[in-house]
Amino acid sequence: MLKFTFAAAAGLLSLTQLASASSDAAWNALFAKANGTCIGQSRMVSPEASAPVVFDDATGKIAILLREKSGKSKKMVNLICLYDKKSGKASIAEYQWLGQ
Repeated sequence: MLKFTFAAAAGLLSLTQLASASSDAAWNALFAKANGTCIGQSRMVSPEASAPVVFDDATGKIAILLREKSGKSKKMVNLICLYDKKSGKASIAEYQWLGQ
């Protein structure tokens, strides 16, 4: 009887973890929203975007790197976008690699 109780408890615990996990569709929707917000705020015409970098829940941010060659100068412009998962707002800043 004790083995059955432990087995039942373990089964219930495993089901509760599955219920709280996010689905692939939910993650993909969040990444699409973050990408759209970041690209829209960047004012870039057709940027390349990195895969999203998801920070832990305490931070609540997703980072996306964007890059595009600018106008006539053909200089590469690099932007980093931090998307806040709770508010849906993004902050964007230009960055350069060290030594360049």
